Amino acid sequence: MAFWPAKTLLSGLELGLFSRLGGGRMTGNELQQALGLHSRANPDFFDALLALGFLERDGDGAGAQYRNTPETAAFLDKNSPSYMGGFLEMANARLYPFWGDLAEALRTGRPQNETKHGRAPMFEELYSKPERLEQFTEAMAGISMGNFKALTAKFDFSRYQTLCDVGGANGLLSILVAQAHPHMRCISADLPAATAIAARKVAAAGFADRVAVRSIDCFADPLPNADVITMGMILHDWNLEKKMYLVRAAYDALPPGGAFVVIENLIDDARRHNAFGLMMSLNMLVEFGDAFDFTGADFSGWCSTAGFRTTEMIHLAGPASAAVAYK
Repeated sequence: MAFWPAKTLLSGLELGLFSRLGGGRMTGNELQQALGLHSRANPDFFDALLALGFLERDGDGAGAQYRNTPETAAFLDKNSPSYMGGFLEMANARLYPFWGDLAEALRTGRPQNETKHGRAPMFEELYSKPERLEQFTEAMAGISMGNFKALTAKFDFSRYQTLCDVGGANGLLSILVAQAHPHMRCISADLPAATAIAARKVAAAGFADRVAVRSIDCFADPLPNADVITMGMILHDWNLEKKMYLVRAAYDALPPGGAFVVIENLIDDARRHNAFGLMMSLNMLVEFGDAFDFTGADFSGWCSTAGFRTTEMIHLAGPASAAVAYK
C-alpha cells in the first residue's frame, strides 16, 4: 500500500500546504480555509501527514497547530532556496498516472506516457513549451543538487582545466564546479531552448566569465572538446544503441587522460540492493519503452568497447553514484 503515503504527500504539495505553512503555525480549521478544502479533509489529511513525519503539531484537538518539519520547510516550501518540490510536482502530474499502467508496459515493452494517447514524445513536448521546460529543469536541479555538490567534493578536478556538461539543462552542474574549483572553465551544452534558461542562471550566479553556454544536438553535432565530459541523468534516457553513440562521442571529445563522468542511480552489479535505481529503470520503461538504467559493470563494458582505458565508481549520495571512464 505504499501508494497511499506517496499520494498523501504529493497531494499536500499539489495543494501548496507546505508553502502556505512556511515558517508559521496554523490550526486545522485555518489550513482548511487557506487551502480551500472540504471539511472532510480536516483533521484526517493533516494528521496523516503528521503520522507520516511530514508535519509537526503542537497540542491536540481543534486548537492544535500544525507546522512544517525541518525537512519539509527546507525542501517542500517554495520559498526555500533548497526547494526540490518541482520534481515531486512532475511526479504527481505525470508519473503517478503513467505508473498505473506499469503492468501494460511490462507486457508490451511500450511507453505509457503522453505518446500512448497520440501526443508528442516527452522531450519534444518539453522543449516546445518554454514554461514547461523551465519547470522541468528546475525539478531536475532540485533533486540533482546534492549529487552535483558531492561530485565537486569527491572527484579530483585538480588535474583538469575544462569541463563540458552535456545535457546541462539550466547550467547547475557547471555553476557548482566553477564555484568549487576557481581554476575550472566550463561549458553547459544543451538544445537551444535549455541554453536560453542556462544563460540566465549562469549570469545570475555571477559565473558568465567561466561558464559558457553552447547550443548543440548531441546526436547530430560533435561534443565540445574538454578535459572532462559530464552527463547528469542523461545516459539512462536512451536505448543501448544511443547510449553507445554518446559514450563514443564523449571519447572523441576528450584528450588522452581526459575523464567521462556520468551521474546516475547506478544499479549495484549484483542487482540486489539499489531498489531506487531498479525502479528508476522501470520508470524509463514507462517513459520511453527501450530506455533503461544500468550497473557500473555495464558502464565499464561499454566504455572499454569505446576505447577508454580504466573506469571507477564514486558513490555520491543516497542511491546515486558517478561512473567515471578515463581515456
